[in-house]
Amino acid sequence: MTRERPAQRVSRGEQTRDRVLDVAEASVLAKGFAATSIDEILFEACITKSGVFYHFRDKNDLALALIERFRDRDLDIFEQMFRRAEELTDDPLQVYLVGLKLLAETMADVQAERPGCLVATFVYQDQQFDHRVRTLLVEMTETWRGQFLARVEAIAVVYPPKVAIELQDLADMLMAIVDGGILIAKALGQPRLLESQVLTYRTFVRTVFLGT
Repeated sequence: MTRERPAQRVSRGEQTRDRVLDVAEASVLAKGFAATSIDEILFEACITKSGVFYHFRDKNDLALALIERFRDRDLDIFEQMFRRAEELTDDPLQVYLVGLKLLAETMADVQAERPGCLVATFVYQDQQFDHRVRTLLVEMTETWRGQFLARVEAIAVVYPPKVAIELQDLADMLMAIVDGGILIAKALGQPRLLESQVLTYRTFVRTVFLGT
């Protein structure tokens, strides 16, 4: 019989820090970083100003913490889908197609809970942040590009494209569709629109490599 691992204890300070980040993230996704005030965070998190500044030196420091948490928690969300697909097949094209199907379903659920993309929101307002935040945004974007390109290149080895296309462009298209789909879905109040956009990209990928 296996023994359950004891639950990790979280200090009161860590709980407070997480609560501030949760409130700040919700506000940023709802109306952007510029429109999110420290006073609003204080009120929603039920914390004093000294409590906030104990954990974050200033608003830029809060932004950095939000992006670092996103990196640690969500950066691998795309690769998780493709790794699950690898458990079903060794074919690189089928892995990508199945992974995109899983991603579409996952993103539909995520959009219902979090109608926005923290990274996109920060990129749109990057002039508000110092080099630490901007550097981290670039690193995360490059990580995603590298993940997608590696998978597309692996497909092309087995299935030479049926049309003239730059593989980097095909890889970048997924990020463009996800962020663009989030924008349209939020504007129209249709959270499941992103799911259909990812599935349309899936059809396009199939056509590129199979011609059907």
